[in-house]
Amino acid sequence: MPGVDGKIRYAVVAGGSISQGAFMPGVGQTENSVITALVTGDPVKADKLAKQYGIKSYGYGDYATLLASGEIDAVYVATPNFLHKEYVVSALQAGIHVLLEKPMAASEDDCLAIKTAAEQSDAKLMVAYRLHCEPGTIEMIERVKAGDFGDPRLFTSTFTQTVKPSNHRVQNGFAAGPVLDMGPYPLNMVRQLFNDEPLEVTAVGINTPGHGLDTPDTVTVVLRFPNERLAQFTVSYSLPSSERFQLIGSTGEIEASPCFGYGEGVGITYRAIIDGKTLEHAHPVVDQFAGETAYFSDCILNDVAPEADADEGWRDVRVLAAVERALSTGQAQKLEPLPAKRVPDARQRRQYPLAKVPEYINTESPTQ
Repeated sequence: MPGVDGKIRYAVVAGGSISQGAFMPGVGQTENSVITALVTGDPVKADKLAKQYGIKSYGYGDYATLLASGEIDAVYVATPNFLHKEYVVSALQAGIHVLLEKPMAASEDDCLAIKTAAEQSDAKLMVAYRLHCEPGTIEMIERVKAGDFGDPRLFTSTFTQTVKPSNHRVQNGFAAGPVLDMGPYPLNMVRQLFNDEPLEVTAVGINTPGHGLDTPDTVTVVLRFPNERLAQFTVSYSLPSSERFQLIGSTGEIEASPCFGYGEGVGITYRAIIDGKTLEHAHPVVDQFAGETAYFSDCILNDVAPEADADEGWRDVRVLAAVERALSTGQAQKLEPLPAKRVPDARQRRQYPLAKVPEYINTESPTQ
């Protein structure tokens, strides 16, 4: 049960950049959520963040103690992808709700283990697809669903950034490369816009000369959907930052940019082109982390199943796993058809002002 003030009490598991620079400040913007604990292996970070937010800190070895403490209702898990399972499953088994950063895990097996734990627990799990609560994104999904652009037929996207080979994020092969890190954004977007699942995956990857990653730093993926619809996206760790997508339907199209990012100056913006007329729709900058947290807390408080559940997270990872197989074999990968599922709608829309982000407390370890 939540604390005496009726707010859902969160523990932050891992105090890295996304926790410090987005989630922790964002929680303070909500009316139904509060941070009460932090789990980190860095004693300096533990001390400074605990004082800054007025919370208790725990080491990773004390995680079980925290789960049984009665001090929290939920955890926000932001460890590296390949460490998600151990912290998520134990929380669900302890009856603690879980807001889990995407991708859900680094493998299908881990996703299915988490999915099973969620199904067997009274606690709720939501994968942190922050754009599922962002007003501009929901508007685009609802307009496509309403048929404003006719039958959606073609999706293309580019999402790039420059990541140094020395960054801890790229020290674990494919699991830490651009496909798992950045691929969920265009992949999840087209799945919502098409309201369907891909049937075939092909992929080509390159290693940019001189970049030095131990996995392809730039990857292009092509997806074949039912009814002969196509999607293509390229993600990269070795190019200047860029994010955009285009959806072409039988009677119109969307051009969106920015479309995947968050933070200062990033308001989701798209151009709707119908009957030769172009209208730009610019949405204000919102705190996307506050929005997703408030939505998940509402689901907990009202005993409602969150939309971006374990099945949603697994559906993305099964495609990303097929991308890895396509890269290693050079062969197209077939996927089993899946039934349609619920897509985000206006009930999930949340709009909070962007939180002020405190100075980042640096660390060398990705798990801290």
